[in-house]
Amino acid sequence: GSFMLVNTSGRFAGQKAHLLMPHLKENDTHCIDFHYYVSSKSGASPGTLNVYVKVNDGPIGNPVWNTSITATWNRAELAISTFWPNFYQVVFEVVTSGLSGYVAIDEVKVLGHPCTKTPHFLRLQSVEVNAGQFATFQCTANGGTDSSDRLWLQVISFFPNALISGERRDFEKNVTREKLWAHVVVTYYFSEPPVPIAPPQLSSVGATYLWIQLNANSINGDGPIIQREVEYRTSSGSWYDIQPVDSTSYKIGHLDPDTEYEISVLLTRPGEGGTGSPGPALKTRTKCADPMRGPRRLEVVEIKSRQITICWEPFGYNVTRCHQYNLTVHYRYQAGGQEQVREEVSWDTESSHPQHTITNLSPYTNVSIKLVLMNPEGRKESQELVVQTDEDVPSAVPLESIQGSTFEEKIFLQWREPAQTYGVITLYEV
Repeated sequence: GSFMLVNTSGRFAGQKAHLLMPHLKENDTHCIDFHYYVSSKSGASPGTLNVYVKVNDGPIGNPVWNTSITATWNRAELAISTFWPNFYQVVFEVVTSGLSGYVAIDEVKVLGHPCTKTPHFLRLQSVEVNAGQFATFQCTANGGTDSSDRLWLQVISFFPNALISGERRDFEKNVTREKLWAHVVVTYYFSEPPVPIAPPQLSSVGATYLWIQLNANSINGDGPIIQREVEYRTSSGSWYDIQPVDSTSYKIGHLDPDTEYEISVLLTRPGEGGTGSPGPALKTRTKCADPMRGPRRLEVVEIKSRQITICWEPFGYNVTRCHQYNLTVHYRYQAGGQEQVREEVSWDTESSHPQHTITNLSPYTNVSIKLVLMNPEGRKESQELVVQTDEDVPSAVPLESIQGSTFEEKIFLQWREPAQTYGVITLYEV
């Protein structure tokens, strides 16, 4: 047994004296049995006697039992349970009121059997929940009690980031039955769901797929990890998808070519609310794909002697499969006995009525025209269109070719054709 006597005479209000019991670690319920005395000649309280239960050398918390005046010796029992590796220490505290008198504690005993009067909790539960979730559990206490007795439930956290709403709860009930049930709801901010520290790593890139390494071994928060998911979304727009993953690498398929995606990893630990927020995002772009086809419906808008204007069906990203592309006009024709091959870039590809004019052509000449759509991954051609330019004014008859033969009544002339006929010559005038 232990003994403490505090003479409050000459003490200022608020001064404290402590009696600390040894640490108790056994997996059991202990009965703390003690006698106490708080009295003064004036009848006013000389101070307050508080009893605390300090768990795992943590903060002292609120008193689980107290009294301020008794006038005679009284006996009290406290039933306390613990389970290894937890331990606790009972602390007796006297706080003076500034009045003269005595506060005494005597015959403090730690009994290894249930108390004779105070109810005991039959089972203490260990409840683990994820951050932001609620835990509900019941504790059952057996033993006789009266309406002045109080039951305290002490909540312990094994995680440094736990923030527990209401570390102790006081259950005051008028109990007439032998068994007291206390229904408790405690809000825990307990196990933090896991979040990867680093973004996924890119392994390889295609036009419609991305291979990634999850790179999720280092996390903030708590494990164990029971599920991995990949969340990917387009950088512009609201579309996104989530896929479960059962390995450290994953192929994301059915993507759009030449599109930027943001890819994150989601990790889940056991329990409701165990999925953490997405980790840092990997931003990457798929490759361009080969164009779906070449331009369609290549047609003539206007034909002149030295130029041709063509048009074609408008097309967009669903055909180009790339945001960077170019469209060239390829044409060929015979000039001076040799085939001429040319190409020009068309800048009218965004129009709803795209067209292009080829200039500096020769009159009355067959021109073969086709469009070529190209992006970094490939090219596609339209069908070829053959067009003849209109006729034009012919060049002059070469002067040196004019020869005349004179006769008595006539002059006979002959000459060569112009160097450029530019069509079918239908008449010479002399």
